[in-house]
Amino acid sequence: MNTSIFVFTGILLKEKSSICALCIEVDVATEGVSIDEAKNNLLEAVSLYIETAIESNLPILRPVPSEDNPLINTPNKVVETFTFKINFEVRAYA
Repeated sequence: MNTSIFVFTGILLKEKSSICALCIEVDVATEGVSIDEAKNNLLEAVSLYIETAIESNLPILRPVPSEDNPLINTPNKVVETFTFKINFEVRAYA
């Protein structure tokens, strides 16, 4: 069995009562009441998205459109930019 490591970029944005977390490579977003909770929620959401995309034969990468990218359009709302890795085991069956 092969293990693949995916590296993604996460962006944290301050909203009124929460922290929004966005992965710009796969256009998956979530939120949390704290920075740690938002990061953990994003890691779980991206992991689930990748698993579903592979099982459904969908593209894994589907970047946020540039017109919706907060790094370009609303950089003043960005609290933190970070990278995260997901180890994903790929199994092939005949």
